[in-house]
Amino acid sequence: MRLKLTIEYAGTRYSGWQIQQNARTIQGEIERAISGALGVADFELYGSGRTDAGVHALAQVAHLDIATNLPPDTLRRRMNDALPTDIVILQVERVRHRFHARHDAVARSYLYQVARRRTAFAKPFVWWVKDELSIDSMRAAAAVFVGFHDFRAFSDDDPVEKSTEVLVDSLEIHEDEDLILFHIEGSHFLWKMVRRIVGVLVEVGLGRLEPSAVGPLFAGRSGEIARLTAPASGLFLERVYYEGDARDMPVRPTVALRRV
Repeated sequence: MRLKLTIEYAGTRYSGWQIQQNARTIQGEIERAISGALGVADFELYGSGRTDAGVHALAQVAHLDIATNLPPDTLRRRMNDALPTDIVILQVERVRHRFHARHDAVARSYLYQVARRRTAFAKPFVWWVKDELSIDSMRAAAAVFVGFHDFRAFSDDDPVEKSTEVLVDSLEIHEDEDLILFHIEGSHFLWKMVRRIVGVLVEVGLGRLEPSAVGPLFAGRSGEIARLTAPASGLFLERVYYEGDARDMPVRPTVALRRV
């Protein structure tokens, strides 16, 4: 039986999604929960994609191949009982056997949170930028990233091993009190790509880089942009889209930073 899992997690304590030797990962914790809670060893879990160390997810998707007669909601409750509190299975549903969490995804969206003020509670979920940021300048620069581009300069992925061309459908910047929210949606994303885009936009917002200087960065080398990589703490995999999914979800901050 193939099941689709929708998963929420805080990535602060983990070395990313994918199982690694001698490291604690989201996939590893879920596999341990499945094995322990259900008493089975013969199953396979595939994620829609990797998230890096410290990156969070509001709705990561995975598919699980397992032989069981338990109803999906019973499986969900048992897995959650066995998982640490910073990983939650939001939904378990039966899907066709040919469904694939990664190959069938048609788009993904990410949310990045920048805090305008120091926060005692939300530090693991934001990047605090102390100096004033120009929203208008960042929005002007954000338009450069929309469309089909080669993002090799914004990633550590090897273009020989995989294509570095990505279609970015939208990149919007919203303000919510003391938060600045960067919302990006596209066909797929490369390793560190979103964090480097945000890092470049913040550099523009600080006045250290002109919006007109962003376009030429595509022809540069990744080492030139790597120093601007935004911290993992502010990044959330927001949603993975499949054929037929609505793509007009409102952008909502994940933490509240009220002015005092």
